[in-house]
Amino acid sequence: MNMKPNIDILEATRLTREGRLAEAMAILQGGLPSAHPSPTPGNAGGNEGQHRVRPAARIIDMVAPSSGRGAWTSPKFNFPHMTRDGSDGSAGGLGQPQMPEALRGFLDRMRQPGSLAGFDGLAGPVPARAPAPLPEGARFEERTFANETGGRAYKLYIPSGYTGQPVPLVVMLHGCTQSPDDFAAGTRMNELAEEKTFLVAYPAQAQSANVSKCWNWFNATDQQRDRGEPSLIAGITRQIMHDFSVEPRQVYAAGLSAGGAAAAIMGSAYPDLYSAVGVHSGLACGAARDMPSAFAAMRQGGAPQHSGAEQPVPTIVFHGDRDTTVSPINGDQVIAQSKAGADLQTTVSRGQAPGGINYTRTVACDDSGHPMLEHWVLHGAGHAWSGGSPSGSYTEPKGPDASREMMRFFLEHPKPRAASPN
Repeated sequence: MNMKPNIDILEATRLTREGRLAEAMAILQGGLPSAHPSPTPGNAGGNEGQHRVRPAARIIDMVAPSSGRGAWTSPKFNFPHMTRDGSDGSAGGLGQPQMPEALRGFLDRMRQPGSLAGFDGLAGPVPARAPAPLPEGARFEERTFANETGGRAYKLYIPSGYTGQPVPLVVMLHGCTQSPDDFAAGTRMNELAEEKTFLVAYPAQAQSANVSKCWNWFNATDQQRDRGEPSLIAGITRQIMHDFSVEPRQVYAAGLSAGGAAAAIMGSAYPDLYSAVGVHSGLACGAARDMPSAFAAMRQGGAPQHSGAEQPVPTIVFHGDRDTTVSPINGDQVIAQSKAGADLQTTVSRGQAPGGINYTRTVACDDSGHPMLEHWVLHGAGHAWSGGSPSGSYTEPKGPDASREMMRFFLEHPKPRAASPN
């Protein structure tokens, strides 16, 4: 996908702050070229120039408009202070020649003294909201997990109907800039858990691990079993299974955007632990291996690795066909990876959500007619959780209810008894 609209928003914001409203409006309307060259993929292997930015500046999502309508904006960047020769003095990091040229040009201008003035207000944190009242007998607990990799906090929703009986567990992985509370509000998964009686865990990405609280799906070390962030997410899952009565055949992972990519990684790395996964506006496991390939994959898809699975990983995918943050081709690649080379029969149906968004739903079944994969393409939708609540960020209330459809798919896919984890 083309990153120029995102960069133009930044340029228009700068011009607006300088009082140059006519020029800002012209850029937004496409009538005035911005000061950036046409974006083209960066030269990942080039060695021209020595400018570097710190790898901690992992900004790979867009921020939804607070009203649910209007333009998406870029999250707050964490640019280092540049020296006169254009470097930040760090020994490592991502060379600017590896970046898309549009973003590189923007960084060049940001080196000018005073260029960061007022920039912090471009996209602030998700507004704090009062938590929704809990049903009588329900709990939404704050918990922590740690291993040799590090530690993460998480929240666990325990519905009022849980009295110690074995129940399903769904692990929900939020997108960039989000939090467990925000993600729970936007997806309404706790309400569904109250209705159907299952546990919901919301691991929280630490800002110390990623400046925008993105799961680091694009790091090679965070794509492997028992290493990096997958070890933390799996550890949280197993801790809950130890502390509560969880049906081991009904453990699932789902996520949005960076969290969707992380969910795809968990399904690929831990097929013995997770019975099925849900990927909303995400990417396949291995679609990127570093920051340059992350930007490329988000624009035009990546080259996902083979999962090594002998059988398809039951997967349900939602993706808007107007998503300009993560190209819809990534949804196709998630399905292809989950298929694991199996010969499945597909059926296609079309419909319209009560909110008015049309969709195409493709279902792939095995020889017995059991659905193994579902791919929902949301026509006219962008980078947001379909059917979500406007009380959370990154939601598209007019779409089909992704939470309910994912849970329906999950409950149709308990793990075969012979394959239950130890």
